[in-house]
Amino acid sequence: MTELLNDIIDRDEDDMEGRYLAFQLDNETFGIEIRNVTEIVGIQPITEMPEMPDYVKGIINLRGSIIPVIDVRLRFKKPPKDYNDRTCVIVTHCGGVLTGLIVDGVSEVLSIPFEHITEKPEISTKGCRGYIKNIGRMCNEQIVLLIDCEKLLNEEEIEIISA
Repeated sequence: MTELLNDIIDRDEDDMEGRYLAFQLDNETFGIEIRNVTEIVGIQPITEMPEMPDYVKGIINLRGSIIPVIDVRLRFKKPPKDYNDRTCVIVTHCGGVLTGLIVDGVSEVLSIPFEHITEKPEISTKGCRGYIKNIGRMCNEQIVLLIDCEKLLNEEEIEIISA
């Protein structure tokens, strides 16, 4: 899985513009800005933490670093799904905290030109936290929902998981 990132690790910030790591939840494709991604690892043993929201699955020990992990499926209010060999953890910076995002699978690093990125439709939904920042349109008519990493966790949640 880490091979997806190997070709861009050494690039500078300008080369990362318009590049997104594509991941799946059910049949939907989401993208997260590659500049926020540290690495991709397979599902790890998770130590549960008491009194956490249901989507905060616990913590993992990744080469000596303790990283909180959230199940993006549960965060997006999708039904739970058993983890399998395609399930992985995207280690990223969310709200200034190193956080693992559990997803159904990752597929590729996408380059989406600026002109193929549109604003999300203004849909009034109560309780929506605005996880989707923009919509990417691929040449094959595929739609990629681009995640706003900073909105996956609010300040209170960041304080809880980083304590």
